[in-house]
Amino acid sequence: MLQKLEEVKKEFDSEIDSVASMPDMAQFKADYIGKKGRLSALMGGMRDLSVEDKKTFGARANEVKQEMIAAVEKRSQAIELEAINAKLEKNRQDISWTDRITDKGQQAAGLHPLTKVTRELEDLFLSMGFDILDGPHIEDEYHNFEALNIPESHPARDMQDTFWFKDKKHLLRTHTSNLQIRGMETHKPPFKFVGPGKVFRCETLDASHEAAFHQLEGMMVGRDISVPHMIHFLRTLLSEIFKSELKVRLRPGFFPFVEPGFELDYECLLCGGKGCSVCKQVGWVEALGCGMVHPNVLRGGGIDPNEFNGFAFGLGIDRLTMMRYRIDDVRHLHSGNLQFSEQFRTY
Repeated sequence: MLQKLEEVKKEFDSEIDSVASMPDMAQFKADYIGKKGRLSALMGGMRDLSVEDKKTFGARANEVKQEMIAAVEKRSQAIELEAINAKLEKNRQDISWTDRITDKGQQAAGLHPLTKVTRELEDLFLSMGFDILDGPHIEDEYHNFEALNIPESHPARDMQDTFWFKDKKHLLRTHTSNLQIRGMETHKPPFKFVGPGKVFRCETLDASHEAAFHQLEGMMVGRDISVPHMIHFLRTLLSEIFKSELKVRLRPGFFPFVEPGFELDYECLLCGGKGCSVCKQVGWVEALGCGMVHPNVLRGGGIDPNEFNGFAFGLGIDRLTMMRYRIDDVRHLHSGNLQFSEQFRTY
């Protein structure tokens, strides 16, 4: 009996790898370990064995059955994986679309100008040693206002028309400055990071304002950082972005999360400083708001302002894109007009 059992096991082992489909596997399993299978037939003959032989044969038969079950499961998984791979290979598409699209006489695809500028900014900051952060569009009141030195009673809240949710505790973030707090929660000084993203405000739409637009927040914290350090860095940043020296000006500005606060402007590239709809006829475009991080904000991020300080800045990506590509109306960027967008094909 034991010899017959081992012969059945040997035949099972030699045949299982040739089973190529799940229906065949079901039949194979029934033939060997089903109720009417070969193993069950052998075990049915145990009644003719002595007590000792029954123990020996029964123990080995159970071992063989478990080995067969495990082998069937393993081979079944392999068959399923082979079927999936075959289906994927059959439906595989070549992702190098350029030649194929061009051969059909269609226009090649391209990145949206906002995407291009955002990626260029990320690459630039990475080359400067900055970390790139991301944050939620749906933000809580603490990270968007309170931790940024804008308590509920602060008049600065009136400066931003906010999209609130019904619970009055969550909102669509009004700026990427929420990343200052979230960044400090995950970084220990000294550090420097930036975070690009979309923000939302109840703006009146015009040539330079949208209800949803893009900003890039930046923050650098360490020891003995000063306003001259910030100014030099931001001048260098704008020169790298535009690949040329720009005419800039620095003027006082109010932002609750920095003290002192400034606004950095550059001469409008669309009109050369003569005045147009984009620069509101003043000849200057606001590049970014900036300033030394307020001590209360550092405390909100768990940093001792007596030991560390730093500066923060917020850059408008939409306006930067308009200057880069000489776009005279921000609404073009969000219009979905293919005739407009196809000008920015990159391949």
